[in-house]
Amino acid sequence: MRLLLVVFAAFSGYLILRQIVSNQDIAFAGFVIGTIIALAALKFEERVNKASINIVIGGGAGLIVGLIIANLLTYPLVLHFLNNTHLEFSAYIFTNCVIGYLGLSIGMKKGEEIKWSTLLNLLKKNNEEERSLASSLVVDTSILIDGRLADICETNFIEGTLIVPQFIIEELHYIAESQDPNKKTRGARGIEILYHLQNEKNMDVKISYDEFPDTKQVDMKLVACAKKLNSKILTNDINLNKIAKLHGVTVLNINALANALKPVILPGEVLKIHVIKTGKEQGQGVGYLDDGTMIIIDNANKHIGETIDATVTSILQTTTGRMIFSKMAEQKKPASVITVA
Repeated sequence: MRLLLVVFAAFSGYLILRQIVSNQDIAFAGFVIGTIIALAALKFEERVNKASINIVIGGGAGLIVGLIIANLLTYPLVLHFLNNTHLEFSAYIFTNCVIGYLGLSIGMKKGEEIKWSTLLNLLKKNNEEERSLASSLVVDTSILIDGRLADICETNFIEGTLIVPQFIIEELHYIAESQDPNKKTRGARGIEILYHLQNEKNMDVKISYDEFPDTKQVDMKLVACAKKLNSKILTNDINLNKIAKLHGVTVLNINALANALKPVILPGEVLKIHVIKTGKEQGQGVGYLDDGTMIIIDNANKHIGETIDATVTSILQTTTGRMIFSKMAEQKKPASVITVA
């Protein structure tokens, strides 16, 4: 097989030069060149079989780069400076052989230094970071002040990275330093929730230091931050929800999640409700379900402090939640007892 390869390469070299030049002696030189190339290829094959995969890959890459550089150098040289066919061919062969060999040699030496495990780990780390950013959530001030985020994170329902922009932390600090006791309490709670999330083992919390000096409103900064990071926004602010959707940013609203998790109640169902106060309209009583849903009961103002049965008449769904309207359930009269003498 190897002998056939040598003979084939020798005659190929002869025929190629025979087509280019008419001189028989020069064409015979192609026979010699083909033989030398075939022998060199066989020697190279032996070396490759003994070499590691790193050297083979490095050498192949180096050879390709070397041949590309050689052709880029040879083309302008032949085009502008050489007008002789023999010189053009000689320059082409010489340049490709020399620079190709240099590329092969350098590639094989550097390929031996390649640590594929390190490269694979680096690529794996980059892919994980890209996936992390793709599933990340940018949180706003309201969701931190709300307090429910920490409980939801503990249930492992939220995956990915929570990204807290620096300007949100500054806003929390500003609220916590307010003279208004209510605002001060809310700001302090937001900072406490953020601290709790950072220490939560199941969550990855990162602080983004991106600034958007051209944007003054915090809501627009959040939208710009989410678009830059290709992330979603986690909030319970209705206005931010609408603004983000206008700009094509996906929003996760905790209030919408809470409403979706509320039990389904249909008109006609009877609920046991503890009446705690009077309603806005005359004769109304107001109670609440365990999930905080307001129940308005007609003609129940006289039963404040009592637990009564209420029949659901209608349900009103709003952006802030739902309200259930009901009336007092009819009390079944006990059947009269007839005494038979």
